[in-house]
Amino acid sequence: MQNPEIALSEMSKSRNNFSLRRRTVLAGGAIAGLAGALGVSLLGEKALGATPDDKKNDAAILNNALFYEHQAIWAYSFAAGKLTNTDVGKAVLAVALRNQNDHKQHRDVLAAAVRSLGATPVQAESSYDLSSYINKKEGNIDSDVNIGKLALALETDAAIAYTLEAAKIKTPDLITAGASIGTAEAAHAAAIRATFKALGVNIEIVPAAFVSNDNRKNWVLTV
Repeated sequence: MQNPEIALSEMSKSRNNFSLRRRTVLAGGAIAGLAGALGVSLLGEKALGATPDDKKNDAAILNNALFYEHQAIWAYSFAAGKLTNTDVGKAVLAVALRNQNDHKQHRDVLAAAVRSLGATPVQAESSYDLSSYINKKEGNIDSDVNIGKLALALETDAAIAYTLEAAKIKTPDLITAGASIGTAEAAHAAAIRATFKALGVNIEIVPAAFVSNDNRKNWVLTV
């Protein structure tokens, strides 16, 4: 099978531009998947003794996570429509759909968790701004390979941001319950890297012992 890095130069770059608006996604700012381990029943039980201020704090963090879950779901749906019917496009689509399904489950649990804390879940927007990644050449929407790289950057930042944001939760049991979230997002990133490797790109599936801002460059792939 042809190396996707070589195939990239042969793919059409005349795809239609899409509308990118509103919030810019900053590195380390995506918190996709924060509720993966925060079951609704668990949240309701463990947050009973939380103070009103703690609940307000935790709801804000979870709502911020929910924003990025909506973004991830949108990004994968949008990208799916841009992928080709080639072997590369099909491989990227397969991993994208698997990851998106996780994000949909996270979204549903997060929304219920926010409600249980007495807050209103943030609603999905019609589109999201991914231009910061494109400007840094950490993916694009002009080819199957670059779409995969864009998804990789998003999932890497989700894993990094989880470790930063989860520590701000005030309810101790919720911090414990969310301990596996970062690994779920790192697994998404590893799955994308595994797809690239299976397509012939010579990379390590897990390139570092940690996923952090210090070694982020080892995880992402640039255009």
